[in-house]
Amino acid sequence: MFGLGIPELVIILVIIFFLFGAKRLPEMGKGIGEAIKGFKSSMKEDDTKKKEA
Repeated sequence: MFGLGIPELVIILVIIFFLFGAKRLPEMGKGIGEAIKGFKSSMKEDDTKKKEA
């Protein structure tokens, strides 16, 4: 995964925590989760359309 290990990921998460604060992190997580969910559902729709054609 891009050559990143656990220590690098922890440092990145700490930096994000300091940049955005504790109050905005849950909102950002929710937004990212919804975006991933929407992406997966659109990919499934695309796959079913290809199979039907």
